Amino acid sequence: MQVAAQSVQVVVDTRPLWVILLGRSVRPLLLGATALLYWFIISRDPPAGLSPAGLRALGVFAVCLVLWVSSLLPLMVTGILAIILLPLSGAMSAKEAYGLFGNEAVFFILGVFILAACLMKSGLSARIALAMLRRFGQTPRTLLLTIFLLNVVMSFFMSEHAVAAMNFPIIVEIVGVLRLKPHRSNYARALFLAMAWGTTIGGVGTLLGGARAPLALGMLREATGQSFSFLEWAIANLPIVAGMVVIGFLVIVLFFPMDISSIREADELLEQKALALGRMSYQEMTIAGVMLLTLAGWIVGGEEFGLANIALGAVILLFVLDLVRWREVEQYVNWGIILMYGGAIALGAAVSKTGAAQWMSQQTISLWANSPVAVVAIISGLSIVLTELLSNAAVVALLMPVTLGVATDFKMDPSIMALVVAVPAGLGFTMPIGTPANAIAYSSGYLRMRDMMVPGAILAFASWVVFNLVANFYWPLLGIRFTASP
Repeated sequence: MQVAAQSVQVVVDTRPLWVILLGRSVRPLLLGATALLYWFIISRDPPAGLSPAGLRALGVFAVCLVLWVSSLLPLMVTGILAIILLPLSGAMSAKEAYGLFGNEAVFFILGVFILAACLMKSGLSARIALAMLRRFGQTPRTLLLTIFLLNVVMSFFMSEHAVAAMNFPIIVEIVGVLRLKPHRSNYARALFLAMAWGTTIGGVGTLLGGARAPLALGMLREATGQSFSFLEWAIANLPIVAGMVVIGFLVIVLFFPMDISSIREADELLEQKALALGRMSYQEMTIAGVMLLTLAGWIVGGEEFGLANIALGAVILLFVLDLVRWREVEQYVNWGIILMYGGAIALGAAVSKTGAAQWMSQQTISLWANSPVAVVAIISGLSIVLTELLSNAAVVALLMPVTLGVATDFKMDPSIMALVVAVPAGLGFTMPIGTPANAIAYSSGYLRMRDMMVPGAILAFASWVVFNLVANFYWPLLGIRFTASP
């Protein structure tokens, strides 16, 4: 009996030993430095105005921030670490920490993942994607712009989370038929970021884009009796949207140059897929009906019934109608993103409830603000930074009470604080945990952290500049002024 010889390729590392050891020790050293940072923070005596629990929450916050930014651990593992450290550190009880993992936003994300799975499994999203490619796919640039603007406009009329949930499977099908490679294709990255950032930009345009604006107005009305109408809010913010649309598309195109010459290279494949799909099946039509009802529910009853309840209700209906199997769902849902988002929400709640976030914001504002213009610049900047790390609703709940007090100190119109806090709180571009749209885009597997962080940071800074320009020069034309009327 002859044994076939197998060729084994041996690769010899010829680098000096100290270089090899240093390369392998960098990660443990950085993890150790992160642990030392945590110990350094929590071992100090709490400064004036900060409780011991708040100091411990700051320690956990610092650890998670370093790990999320550096990617020393996978994002979802860092989310689990936050859940563990919060009760171990004494920042909050284990019951509270694990209970916050069941936040409505987590289940909303779960619901939209399952709905997206049904769209993809049934072939409905493929049919829609093919129709888009054949109708608007003359060039890669026009298709990219179409997806970007579509997400912006849809977010005027429904939750930006729902827009991302509806469009995500379509983009997955587009990159699939174009055979774009994860982590390699600039065009795939551009498409997913156009979806995420388009929904983010459009979401600040009206009161329907997310819960942060109604929350801010509710707190304003309770404290002062003042508010904004739907039209007033939209007129005040649409110039911000217009400016960010231009900047956002330019950033995407500059950072992710087109690496395909024509999307018509896939013409034959598209035609074959269109023929293979045939007529729309009963399953597709029924799922389309359920999705339209869900969309209508999010638009009409999202505030009353809750986005998560509507999403999960739609999921249950799909199973009741026998349109999907659980084993099919498991193939599409990114459970790691659920873990990451749950940990981030628990961490944000801990920082907020212990008074740590409020202490940080008060220290910053009191140190640097010396005029109403400076107050608006600082609060809007702080809101943009915090929304990259916490949920935007938590940012509003945290900053609104503080800023209403600051308005009194500087004799400002308190109603303007609803705009100054809520609008920047919706402009999260940098981190996957910043918004559900970012998390959904990151879950595609086509994006790396640095793909979002560097261009996202530029967009975040640009949004701060655009916001303050509009606030200082456009709002006074509408009668919205920083100082209160005598």
